[in-house]
Amino acid sequence: MIIKCLPVGQLQANCYIIGDEDTKEVAVIDPGGEGEKIYDLMREKGYRIVYIIATHGHVDHIGAVKYLKEKSGAQVVIHKEDSSALTDSRKNLSVFMGVDCIQVPADRMVQGGEVINIGKYTLECIHTPGHTPGGMSLLTDKILLSGDTLFKGSIGRTDLPGGNHEQLIRSIQDKLLNLPDDVGVYPGHGESTTIGDEKKTNPWVKPAL
Repeated sequence: MIIKCLPVGQLQANCYIIGDEDTKEVAVIDPGGEGEKIYDLMREKGYRIVYIIATHGHVDHIGAVKYLKEKSGAQVVIHKEDSSALTDSRKNLSVFMGVDCIQVPADRMVQGGEVINIGKYTLECIHTPGHTPGGMSLLTDKILLSGDTLFKGSIGRTDLPGGNHEQLIRSIQDKLLNLPDDVGVYPGHGESTTIGDEKKTNPWVKPAL
């Protein structure tokens, strides 16, 4: 399996490249900026982008969607509840950063439970609202791309428009912490971790003693 992480943009969001090493088909997850940097890597490695997927609609995760769409023709995928953020600078919060981030409409809106095929691999869309109404995580084999839902030792913030702390905790406890302990967690910012480590050490979600 191909899996690469590129921190991009002003907030250094983790953009992930994941795909099939045989067919060279890949999905670009959370291209938050620096579209040329991402696309140059695709050309250098001979990868073909078939999907551009946003785990949620904040500007630091969608900033290069339009650029990559125009370059590759790949399908843009986002959860239905966050889809309007692609073309609304208030919903994606860019207006509050002094910019006007307008991308392109989604080609495919998911609701959770769908499977996206990339070569011989599959990505399961898991709706994990709380950071945003349409926040989602993506699961393939022993890899969980958790967006801004779950971080190493922390969780996504819920004080932004559309955030809901109780909902986020339920998403993590009911949909993520029931995964096997050896599943690797690749978050939207910062270092990777595992489900097992977060169960034991994350003060936000570990069971009270």
